[in-house]
Amino acid sequence: MAAGPPPEEIHFSQRPQVEGSIPGQRSRELLEKQSEIEANTVAYPRSLPIAMDAARGATIRDADGNVYLDFFGGIGVANVGHSNPYVLSAAQDQLDSLAHTIDFPTEARIEFLEALDGIAPGSLPGNSRIAFGGPTGTNAIEASIKLARYNTGNEGLIGFDRGYHGGTAGALSLSGWSSYKSDYEPLLSGVVHVPYPTARGQERGPAASLERTLTQLRAVLRDDDTPSPAGIWAEPIQGSGGVIVPPEGFLTGLRAIADDHDLLLIVDEIQTGMGRTGEWFGCTRSGITPDAVTVGKAVGGIGLPLSATIYREEFDTWGPSAHAGTFRGHVPAMIAGARAIEYIDSHGLLDRAQDLGSYLRERLAECANACPSLVDVRGRGLLVGAEFEAADGSPLPSVVEAIQDRCLRRGLVVWTAGIEGHVLRLLPPLVLTDEQARVGMDILTEVIEDVTRASTETPDVAGRRS
Repeated sequence: MAAGPPPEEIHFSQRPQVEGSIPGQRSRELLEKQSEIEANTVAYPRSLPIAMDAARGATIRDADGNVYLDFFGGIGVANVGHSNPYVLSAAQDQLDSLAHTIDFPTEARIEFLEALDGIAPGSLPGNSRIAFGGPTGTNAIEASIKLARYNTGNEGLIGFDRGYHGGTAGALSLSGWSSYKSDYEPLLSGVVHVPYPTARGQERGPAASLERTLTQLRAVLRDDDTPSPAGIWAEPIQGSGGVIVPPEGFLTGLRAIADDHDLLLIVDEIQTGMGRTGEWFGCTRSGITPDAVTVGKAVGGIGLPLSATIYREEFDTWGPSAHAGTFRGHVPAMIAGARAIEYIDSHGLLDRAQDLGSYLRERLAECANACPSLVDVRGRGLLVGAEFEAADGSPLPSVVEAIQDRCLRRGLVVWTAGIEGHVLRLLPPLVLTDEQARVGMDILTEVIEDVTRASTETPDVAGRRS
């Protein structure tokens, strides 16, 4: 018997229901109150000016009663949909009995540990240990840094250009975005970044791009002036960096180099994990076994805060409180995570993500035929990117901003990616229905055609928000 109601039954509607201007009156009031009290670090309402009231499945209702199709998914948090009733009821039941346990054992915690171990990539199942610490993915990255340094005795860290791993000092140090961290330097020393391979913009193709990356990585490891590295940190697909899908053989090449130099290979699956790419983890299809995998975002089932570091049992050499955190016992998130894994498996959502992702990319590719500034469509599963550039190759963030704005006014929520902000990023919940996918892509492709047509007539296509 399938776990819980089928995906098609858990949404507010199959299409947007928007009336009047966006934002509506109540949303305006709440946005203004928030801006008067909360810090300037608030970011998302600047691009999506609505106040949220409720969400179900792949739909969001704002404070004025408007319903939107959600192709945003909380940046990859809502894989099984917002307020999925099967997952939500388990979390509510757990909350009624026990919410916080630090790291004392509970039935729910053990169930979740076993579920995570069971879906881990490569040969990790039955050969892993799982560490909890803080509630966000960046904490899992911090744990992986400590794990690598502790087991190797080395200081250096190797990351990739355009990579993004989180907002704390260690995670920022690994990230390849200078705009995120330049105001807070110096951060960790001994961090080296190498190019992330991509087929885009490489005249000799993906094989040459991959070889360039691996060659530079080997050169870093031969450099006597570089602190001896403890590990290599890589995303199987760079989500925030622009939905960059590396050439085949990337993770295999990293695994071989890490083995040759006795380094840990840590794969950041915070955005790509828990079924987002059509497999449990983005690195699964490579066939390699990472030394550690970091998870966050969707691991808490329905957006409950939780993160974890899954690593090879042989590296479990540290002792009690080597990595700690007050909320490493968030049991409602753990039972929600276990139920989300069950729901994904029961309803075949991994295959569903692959099929829906192919459909989204196909619709965008068709749109590109009439829109020269849409220069690339890429992704895997329900992590999809569409890149916009001018004829001279310069990025077009204003076009993406205009697309996002006009989609919102028509009831579709989408997001962006890339250092320059010129990549449209789609991360809808895996429970998206066929009808929602069709309606959403009808809206998106029409908006893209309108905006790109306007961009050839005037340089300012973003318009003014009401």
